[in-house]
Parts: sequence; structure tokens; C-alpha cells
Amino acid sequence: MKTVIQTAGLGKIYANGRGCRDITLTVGQGEAFGFLGPNGAGKSTFVKMLVGLTAPTEGSGEVMGHPLGSVESRRQIGYLPELYRYQEWLSGEEVLRLHAGLLGMSRSEASSRINMLLDEVGIGKRGRDRVKHYSKGMQQRLGLACALLGDPQILFLDEPSSAMDPVGRSEVRELLHKLKQQGKTIFLNSHLLEDVESVCDRLALMMNGSMLYQGPLTDILQRTIRWRFRVGGFSPVLLDWLRERSGLNIYLAPAGAGSSGSGPDTEGMEDTVWLEAELDSEHEAGWLNALMVGQGMTLYEVNRLSDKLEDWFMEAVSGRNHRGER
Repeated sequence: MKTVIQTAGLGKIYANGRGCRDITLTVGQGEAFGFLGPNGAGKSTFVKMLVGLTAPTEGSGEVMGHPLGSVESRRQIGYLPELYRYQEWLSGEEVLRLHAGLLGMSRSEASSRINMLLDEVGIGKRGRDRVKHYSKGMQQRLGLACALLGDPQILFLDEPSSAMDPVGRSEVRELLHKLKQQGKTIFLNSHLLEDVESVCDRLALMMNGSMLYQGPLTDILQRTIRWRFRVGGFSPVLLDWLRERSGLNIYLAPAGAGSSGSGPDTEGMEDTVWLEAELDSEHEAGWLNALMVGQGMTLYEVNRLSDKLEDWFMEAVSGRNHRGER
């Protein structure tokens, strides 16, 4: 796989000591690369160096074989910043025409490309409306269209769907999958872990300006996750039988775990307990359900505690002080 983004010891240290330092990574052509970290980790600073908006204070890097910030490297990229602002007195179509002029596109080429992108990002005929009438999600769609306007080889997306509703986020994920199929390289900086899990091939995790992890997403998704089962008719003997029969790690949840309270939905369930199990798939959860019911237990509730990527992220940053919002 051809390398299209490469850095060696890259860093930017500001006067207040913040920024990022000693970042070395590579991204291959056609790859979707997820970039994670808590607020204040230095992610946006790193992305700004890659797209040429700020100069590094240490190290070096290349985009498509050209030095960071060079005209040659910037011709290859599209960029959607986290803090996007567009002229509110223009229509969405006029914003795109302005950007097309900056790219040196001919009028006919721009018209064809703009009409296609307005439909592709979900703006459609509302491209004729003034930006001041757009919601934050619509403005984010417009920003995505601006990033795609020049048909770039590499897309740098900083929180591309953070302002969108669930339908909008799903549409953006579909668009990113389509771009991957076209061979585009996607560098995705996002707090929305479900987007990263759905789209990305590899990822990196930053914290306090330093890199904590780089690797394939599959290595993380192969991890087990915890499920919780609320059951009645439980006894310690049945727990031993479940462990022996299934070969799974099953245990009593800590006191107070799970939902609690009283009312119509909990009446008559005072003798229930919560069991937890570390499972690899939903199939194992279904099998465990059947084993419990087959042994006379009553199954009241089943919860998948969190996504695998979310579990991994929380474990990675747990117990570490970070310079974000707190």
C-alpha cells in the first residue's frame, strides 16, 4: 500500500506548553484512519500541521510525497475543520461557487460538480437558500461539500457529523464508505466512536499531546465486551453449572449494578440478581439466554453494556489526568 501521509517526530509546542510532540505515523492510500483522544489532547493541532495551517516546531512530515504546507501537498487534500464558518448572506450554492473559483475550476466544471455534491451531502434544492437559514447540521453538510469540491485524494475531516441528528450521521457514514470504495484516503478526527468503528481501518489515540496507541481497528474489535442479565430463580449452583457448561466468564454483578427502583416494571422482582458475562458476540448472548431459561431461571432483562471501541477508549484513558475540559 502506497504511503500518502507520513510524519516523523512531528510536533507543535505553543508558548503555554500545549500542542503535541513527537508524533510518528503513516497512513496508506485508500485507508480510513481514525484519530481519537479526549478534548485538549492535541488532535486539532496535529491535523492543522498536516493540512498546512500551522507550522511545526519539531520533526517533519509529507502528504502525497510533498512537504507539509507546500502548494503541491495542499492540492491533494480536502479539509473540513471543526470550527467552520461560511458567509451567511450567501446561498449554499454561492459558497461552493466561491470555493470553486479559489480552486481555479471552470464555470461549467463547477456547475456540474456543485449540483452533484449538493445532492450527495443531502442539501439538494436547499442549496439556493441563504446560509443564515441553515441549521448547524446543514452547515456541516455544506462544509463537507466544500471539502469534496476539488475531488481530493485525501480528506481531513474534523468532527464531520457532530452537529447532525442520527439520520444525518448515518448518511455521512454511507458517504464515507462510498469514498473509500473510490480509493479516497480519509483522516477522521472524531469523538463519535460509532462512526470510527463503522468506517475506519486503523486508528491512533492521543492524550496530552502524545501518542498512546496506533494499530488496526480489528485488534480492538476482537476484544470481549460485557453483557448483563437480570434473572430470577438464581442459585450459586446454577452459576457453577453455567460456567462449566458454557466455558464463559460469568459472575455476579456488584451490589447495586443494573437498573433499580420500584414500580409496575419491578414489582415482584425483589429476588432477582444481575449476572455479568464477557462475550465475543451476540450469538453467545443468545446461547447463554437459552441455557439460563433451560435451567428454570426467569430472564427479565439483557443489556449490552457498551460498544467495544468505547470500552477500549475508556480503559486507555482511565486513571490518567488530561488537560481537557476538567
